[in-house]
Amino acid sequence: MHRFSVRDLTIAAMVAALYTVMGYFANIFGLNFLVFQCRFAEALTVLPFLFPAAAPGLVVGCFLTNLLSPFGPLDWLFGTLATAIAAWLTMKMPKWYLAALPPILINALILSPMWAWTEVGALNGAFWTACGWNALTFAPAEALVCYVLGTPLLKLLPKISVLKPALVGTSSTQALPPAGKASSFRCASSPHKDERASLRGPRR
Repeated sequence: MHRFSVRDLTIAAMVAALYTVMGYFANIFGLNFLVFQCRFAEALTVLPFLFPAAAPGLVVGCFLTNLLSPFGPLDWLFGTLATAIAAWLTMKMPKWYLAALPPILINALILSPMWAWTEVGALNGAFWTACGWNALTFAPAEALVCYVLGTPLLKLLPKISVLKPALVGTSSTQALPPAGKASSFRCASSPHKDERASLRGPRR
């Protein structure tokens, strides 16, 4: 069983704080809780692909941001649950370009019915129509944030030397693989370590 280190706790705390600050800032412009929402903090949801410790930070940050939600306890529960499930699935993604899919799909699947229920209040034809419309309008904006703002982080952050020890499949004493040998890198802590290794780049 993986035990959180001080480094893991630091990463989780930093991600939680950053998500919350970004979320509260976006709320000033009304971008957080509409069906056409563009929550900039969702760019951070790709981070568990490289940093598993980011997952609990995302959950905490999402919950703190959702305290502002006009949907109240529904969003506190289901919005935070969607982030938790998406973060766990992001850690399991085999390729970096798939890391943004769980936040897009899981949020659309969980939040669309939640919004529809607050709009309709009954399981009828209008509810399912609202579900479809909510998913259709939410997914493109979420994809824009996660792919345009989020996935570049997967290429940028591994180049920062201070963050390399926290990457999946590394330790503070383990040398990073040369670019040409990235595909042969293995670590028992992750089933998709070769993909993450390739993101780290050559040894410095």
